[in-house]
Amino acid sequence: MADQIRIRGLRVMAICGALPEEQERRQPFMIDLDVEADLVTAGSSDDLGDTINYGELCERITDVVQTGRFVLIERVATVIAETVLKYDRAEAVTVELRKLRPPVPESLDTCGVRIRRTR
Repeated sequence: MADQIRIRGLRVMAICGALPEEQERRQPFMIDLDVEADLVTAGSSDDLGDTINYGELCERITDVVQTGRFVLIERVATVIAETVLKYDRAEAVTVELRKLRPPVPESLDTCGVRIRRTR
């Protein structure tokens, strides 16, 4: 399927990390999504009901990530993918999740994972 809804740079504060201090305070994450869905009908109808409402999708993802408590970013990415695939129109999703302030002594901009899940 070639059609995609693409979301870039969704910033969310979440509790995620293996270190004790990471479990005590929220830290920033950035999420990019490629949601594969048939967009032909929406392209013809110009009707929001014929597509996936990306505003609603962002709200749901933000809610599930902010209210959860995670150790691994792999788990956060999986929860995001599961949230996307609850939409009937979503056939597959690629999730890229980046921790914006990784707790390492080296100079590192971000660290993250990229996963792809299908129905």
